[in-house]
Amino acid sequence: MAFEGLSEKLNGVFSGLKGKGSLTEEDIDSAMREVKLALLEADVNFKVVKEFVASVKEKALGEEVMKSLTPAQQVIKIVDAELTDLMGGAGSKLTFSSSQVTVIMMVGLQGTGKTTTCGKLASWLKTTGKKPMLCACDIYRPAAIDQLEVVGKQVNTPVYTLRTSKEPEVIALAALKEAQQKGYDVLIIDTAGRLQIDEALMEELAKIKRIVKPHEILLVVDALTGQDAVNAARGFNDKLGIDGVVMTKMDGDSRGGAALSVKKVTGKPIKFVGMGEKMNELEPFHPERMASRILGMGDMMSLIEQAESKFDEEEAARLEKKIRKNKFDLEDFLDQMQQVRNMGGLEKILSMLPGQHTKAMKSVDIEKGEKEFVMMEAIIRSMTKEERRNPSILNASRRKRIAAGSGVQVSKVNSTIKKYEESKKMMKQMMKPGARLPNFFR
Repeated sequence: MAFEGLSEKLNGVFSGLKGKGSLTEEDIDSAMREVKLALLEADVNFKVVKEFVASVKEKALGEEVMKSLTPAQQVIKIVDAELTDLMGGAGSKLTFSSSQVTVIMMVGLQGTGKTTTCGKLASWLKTTGKKPMLCACDIYRPAAIDQLEVVGKQVNTPVYTLRTSKEPEVIALAALKEAQQKGYDVLIIDTAGRLQIDEALMEELAKIKRIVKPHEILLVVDALTGQDAVNAARGFNDKLGIDGVVMTKMDGDSRGGAALSVKKVTGKPIKFVGMGEKMNELEPFHPERMASRILGMGDMMSLIEQAESKFDEEEAARLEKKIRKNKFDLEDFLDQMQQVRNMGGLEKILSMLPGQHTKAMKSVDIEKGEKEFVMMEAIIRSMTKEERRNPSILNASRRKRIAAGSGVQVSKVNSTIKKYEESKKMMKQMMKPGARLPNFFR
């Protein structure tokens, strides 16, 4: 999980400040030393760390403690604001043309996931109502064009290719004309990468830039490479000029140093982050939400947006009607489990909940929980339609047959049915006027 190590260390620092009626300069100095070490261990650029800690310390010593906050909470508030500012302040959006095809040029070194990210961006754009087209301008890497075509099929987006041309700028211009003629409003250009920044690469990218005049040049970097990603961003910006960064593999980077350094070092914002391998797992980057998650305050806005993106009003109305009539059955229970998995599974949901979630997640066996979901699905799918819709008929012989069909012991079938009954009871309670959500949801 992104920033897991940093989040845990910072929460440890702030726990040490809590309970103090007032904070001395010595308390602040001690806390800032720990914050500095935590940031350096997270692979944040040293100069960035130095400036960040100095700014927090100055504000912590000079700020009057608000009546509604304890001194520790005031420090957390300052750190939250500074982290948000460090990562770019408000989220940075893409620039779209109102009168012509918007051209987005994707650049980066080899191995950063640039081609896959082109597909993910196309998928995200479609959710906003855009009509994108992809363009294959990587004419050097073996099977690069084929890979983009496969990606295009996965996200149901056309891919423009011109295999006879060896000039990427000619391909890009032809693709732009094609997009204009066929009514596409966004053209995403997948360019070639190199193992390192060199003059040949930059000249090729500069030619494409001169010919098609992109509205956005997005640099794709791998979060797992840490400060190498930051150095690449600085190099591309100095030589080509970029408008923003797409940081891939953020879900696998427990340190997060690149994300905390890139805006300060390059002056260019992170616009998107890759949070998984699936084509729908590219997310707009919100600095204030990420800062909140780092400090263990959760990211409820992203969780709500995740839920809303999967939300089906007709299905919700149907389910509410069944619950009110006490007809919530095992098919409904199965649907609800699938909804949780569609939102990214238990780990993703827990990571967005307020509280010191890194510790909470360690106390919850995530892998075991996911396996439990799979097992319960197998058990329910081994039932007949009649059994799923009328669980009261599940006698001992039926449960034995279901256990054999799903490859588990009868006790597991009994446990699944018990969980269903508890969920049914809980949902019925939630439907009562003035009812409060159970502790699990509060």
